[in-house]
Amino acid sequence: MPLHQQSHGQSFLALASNRFGGESLYVLDEPEAALSVSGALALVAVVVRAAAAGAQFVIATHSPILLATPGARIYELDERGIAPCAYDDLDTVRLMRGFLDAPERYLRAALEE
Repeated sequence: MPLHQQSHGQSFLALASNRFGGESLYVLDEPEAALSVSGALALVAVVVRAAAAGAQFVIATHSPILLATPGARIYELDERGIAPCAYDDLDTVRLMRGFLDAPERYLRAALEE
């Protein structure tokens, strides 16, 4: 199907699947914005395959799914600068786990504001 007949996420995944690979460097800024959960998982698979073929990636993301990419080196940027960070120590991961464990608590707090 032509890219212009696909959703934003579908066309991005098609492009990534067909173009990412080899001895290349890819810089992606929040690619999850166009993707569903299943789309983010599909992108992880594309990134892993491309990395196995020699590609390198720099991905700016808040997505716990993309951050879980096997073999990823995670760096957190904040007001203090940039530093390596473990997956389980990331605020975005802790927040998502908390939300999934008790969505009503997070929604109640958000709606009270």
